[in-house]
Amino acid sequence: MVSSDDTKAKIKRAPKPRGRPRSFDRETALEKAILAFWERGYEATSVSDLTQVMDIGAPSLYAAFGDKRSLFEEAVRVYTARYASFADRALAEEPTSRAAVERTLREAAAMYTDSDHPHGCLIAHAAINCTTPEVAESLRDRRNATIAAFESRIKADVAAGELPPGTDAAALARHAGAIIHGMSQQARDGASREELEALAEIAMAIWPRT
Repeated sequence: MVSSDDTKAKIKRAPKPRGRPRSFDRETALEKAILAFWERGYEATSVSDLTQVMDIGAPSLYAAFGDKRSLFEEAVRVYTARYASFADRALAEEPTSRAAVERTLREAAAMYTDSDHPHGCLIAHAAINCTTPEVAESLRDRRNATIAAFESRIKADVAAGELPPGTDAAALARHAGAIIHGMSQQARDGASREELEALAEIAMAIWPRT
């Protein structure tokens, strides 16, 4: 017959069942990753940095998002839709390329200096000192796609008589892209929204008129 003391001893020695892994909100974790990449860039943000700011372990990160590059690609897609879609909206909603670019620059000045998140543009900043060819190429393609969209719209305005026939659409589009990129860096260097809006106004002064 087993005594009650023996039973208690067995219960005491029995291993405790492991607790379930701590769950996390994937969207919240992803937003924290976006902010980390936005602040530090791609190369300077380590997996250790990400697990710390996302408040998850490395196994959970890999299981939910894949490797660092996969997480970054998803972060860029969400960032583009959530924070950086103003150029696409302007091109879709404004009646002319001039109005679309002017609106884009004005909204960039506001977004790049918003105190609710890191200043500047994630896509521009993440490309600095990026030594991963696939990541650098992907970011370059995104920047070039915006310039190409500007150029296409400018060409359409030339054909419609909204801009003079001799307008260099490619150069004008690249000028707009250069201003946007420069505004991002200046915002990171401390330029205010008002200063960037003044820059945008000067940039638009070179646009040809019919």
